[in-house]
Amino acid sequence: MSKADQVIDRAADRLREFADRAAAEGGIAAKLAEPLADDAAFLRKLKPSLIAARVRGEAPMNQPAGSPGPTAPTAPQLGKRPKPKKRKGGPNPFLVVGVALAAGIVLAKVIDWRGHAHPRD
Repeated sequence: MSKADQVIDRAADRLREFADRAAAEGGIAAKLAEPLADDAAFLRKLKPSLIAARVRGEAPMNQPAGSPGPTAPTAPQLGKRPKPKKRKGGPNPFLVVGVALAAGIVLAKVIDWRGHAHPRD
């Protein structure tokens, strides 16, 4: 666990403790305890290592809003991704564009040349 993960985890723990104390006191503070507990759970999801794992596709992304979720992934959930197969060549894209351009120019010249053979005057 990185230092940034530890800082966020400690902040979430403090927020959770504050929410627990507020719930125990009662009154207006008890009404704020539930949203604070939800904020603590959300804060745990903002760990840089979890965000990076979600970007790589190694952590679950579709969790219900109220569930606290795992505090840290214990192992990769999906395993390693297969490496994409290397393409075995094919024509150079610049060559394809060049041939298409040349064919278009030749076609335009042929159409223009045939237009002079039968004038509309």
